[in-house]
Amino acid sequence: MTMNKANESSVSEFLLLGLSRQPQQQQFLFVLFLSMYLATVLGNLLIILAISTDSRLHTPMYFFLSNLSFVDICFSSTTIPKMLANHILGSQSISFPGCFTQMYFLFTFADMDNFLLAVMAYDRFVAVCHPLHYTTKMTPQLCAMMVIGSWVVANLNILLHTLLIARLSFCANNRIPHFFCDVAALLKLSCSDTYLNEVMILTEGVLIMITPFVCILVSYVCITSAVLRVPSAKGKWKAFSTCGSHLTVVSLFYGTIFAVYFTPASSHAAEDDIAAAVMYTVVTPMLNPFIYSLRNKDLKGALRKVIGRTRFSTQ
Repeated sequence: MTMNKANESSVSEFLLLGLSRQPQQQQFLFVLFLSMYLATVLGNLLIILAISTDSRLHTPMYFFLSNLSFVDICFSSTTIPKMLANHILGSQSISFPGCFTQMYFLFTFADMDNFLLAVMAYDRFVAVCHPLHYTTKMTPQLCAMMVIGSWVVANLNILLHTLLIARLSFCANNRIPHFFCDVAALLKLSCSDTYLNEVMILTEGVLIMITPFVCILVSYVCITSAVLRVPSAKGKWKAFSTCGSHLTVVSLFYGTIFAVYFTPASSHAAEDDIAAAVMYTVVTPMLNPFIYSLRNKDLKGALRKVIGRTRFSTQ
């Protein structure tokens, strides 16, 4: 019995095996991920600055977008800096508390992305389907409540899963074939019974992910129905163009999430899981500011002002 306890408590750290074990590829991936991380932080910071400094953008849509940009910065910051630091130090280790902390914040921000995309879909639904009542429905108080509520639910959700995983025992194997502490990978390493964890992931976890997705689908069914009733082609295009950026981001985010967590494990290789995880934790947060700014004249104008002021102040 004593030996079992010793074995169960023997894991004080985990090893993140990363994306590649070949030195040449590691150098390339380091430069690539550093560049992507800097682009993510800079792009999303510019979006936040542009929205906060331009009074014309102080509307619900841009309030939610600035929150999404903040969450995307945090989302990428939970995984990439640790991976880059391990490369510089020639290490693969992450401490036991560090692993659980990373997992907690990573999935909190993933849930926040999920909720904010649903809230933004509702905002577009009200704007397109009830334009005359938009200002009375989307009040600052309601917008703040939706964001605060999203934070509360996201934290409670991942707190539940973190506590359930913390009660498990981890024996000799501490190698995680990933670049961050993933829930699925930790469950595979545990030498305890993980049935309760798996049941909660497939019930409460799926509910948390699917409910906002269903809300987005319902919103866009209503939006499409309303737009098709618009008589002019120009009016239809204008209505759809306000939703195009959001739909692109939704497709990127949910497409990769479903590829990783909602398909049978036997149907895809571990490399496919890692590639999809890179998409939703690194690529999507980096692309979001470009997707929104390239299709939005008001935001492009605000960004030009911010960049112009920055250039002027450095001269």
